[in-house]
Amino acid sequence: MNTKYFKEFLTFPDIMIMLVLLVSLMGYTFFHALSFSTWFAFLIGMAIYGMSEYVIHRFIFHMKTPENPFLLKVIKRLHFDHHADPDDLKLLFLPIWFSLPGFSIFGVIFYVITNNLTLTIAFLAGIVVYFMYYEWKHYIAHRPIQPRTALGKKIKKAHLWHHFKNENYWFGVTHTSVDKTFGTYKDQKLVEKSETAKNLEKRVK
Repeated sequence: MNTKYFKEFLTFPDIMIMLVLLVSLMGYTFFHALSFSTWFAFLIGMAIYGMSEYVIHRFIFHMKTPENPFLLKVIKRLHFDHHADPDDLKLLFLPIWFSLPGFSIFGVIFYVITNNLTLTIAFLAGIVVYFMYYEWKHYIAHRPIQPRTALGKKIKKAHLWHHFKNENYWFGVTHTSVDKTFGTYKDQKLVEKSETAKNLEKRVK
């Protein structure tokens, strides 16, 4: 893989901020690396974000076009504009003002359940690790990069079908398991081409 893509990814401002956060969280977590509960909390964080990527993408990013001007502006920045111009790097990554509050909500809920700061930080580290993986896979899907594995190629194809074939299917970015569970993973040959895949604002439903 051309190193220019690594550089482009790692030097994008929002990604750089997330890397600083990730190093901080992981640095603290490693001090408690000998505890099984620490790594269990870490894995829960990864799993939570892995599941939430589908829920957020399908039910928030593809919400019915808002009538409220402010909410419309927000969702356009978060996702609608990304469908209109899938190659625009500035629209490819989730903005900090969306991601950080979301992580905070997850963290507060986990802390309320466990009442343990160390486990909560490990949980957040897991979330941010998977989030960075999500951003990388999303980046690969929209750049002229050929994934090395058959699974990686399959996931990239599915994401591009979501953008260019029909926006109502293939919501997973890092995996296809939830799509297959909820019936939104189809043989693309059996799916009609949508006229609104690049213009989510004009959807009827």
